[in-house]
Amino acid sequence: MEEDHAACAPQVRLAFRVGYLGDQFAGSQIQAQDRTVEGEFIAACIRCELFSDFREARFQTAGRTDRGVHARGQVAAFTTSSPERAIKALNWQLPPDIWVNGYAEVDPWFNPRYDAESRTYRYYLTPEGLDLESMSEAAKLFLGTHNFSPFARVQGKDPQRTVLSVRVIDEGDLAFIEVSGESFLWHMVRYMVATLVGVGRGRLCPGDITHCLESGEKCCHSPAPAFGLVLWEVDCGIRFFPVSRDSRTERHLGQLREQHAVMEKICSAFRDSIL
Repeated sequence: MEEDHAACAPQVRLAFRVGYLGDQFAGSQIQAQDRTVEGEFIAACIRCELFSDFREARFQTAGRTDRGVHARGQVAAFTTSSPERAIKALNWQLPPDIWVNGYAEVDPWFNPRYDAESRTYRYYLTPEGLDLESMSEAAKLFLGTHNFSPFARVQGKDPQRTVLSVRVIDEGDLAFIEVSGESFLWHMVRYMVATLVGVGRGRLCPGDITHCLESGEKCCHSPAPAFGLVLWEVDCGIRFFPVSRDSRTERHLGQLREQHAVMEKICSAFRDSIL
């Protein structure tokens, strides 16, 4: 009888705001052999009996992130006949390095990839030895619509992209570069960060950015490392209602903070002994 009721229940399309730590994932996109964010998310949905086939449920995300890249505001959507169970139980089935922190009931044809109005990334880095003021001035050159092939891996896609805002913010022990745009090419933000760090260290000048945007020549040979990058927010024009994280995620995040604090002390001691 319960299966018959589920089969007759109306289908509801839900969008979830998703956070994850990218260290232990081979990227976000589902892959046959590797651990990925989408693979874990789909498996959790199947365990919750929210759907049996992710294709039939039209499971979709707002975009892909590479190996080691984190997210605070990724958006995932799927259709289910058990929306209440999804909201209440999903966090209990997800592994502790993935969590949902908001939900919304959306249009049946909502697609977070194509309905996203903008995407915002933050790249965190240590400001030591960087001229953040020069970086902030140079960052303004990326604003607007440009051919970003010198600052990305294009792979046959249209290289024209529109950057809506760029900020370089000093938080004391850390700084971050925040970039918002309609969409991004592969490694685009990380190449932009590598270029701005080059300016901050005096290896590049703002004129190099202008020259590369106009000529199509590469400015940096490699992007900034993935570990500092966070998909901060995806604006799909919808309001998310809060979802509580489960205690496993809270413990996991607490342990990570403790580990990093200890490693900071250990690395400082090693550095002092070398000096």
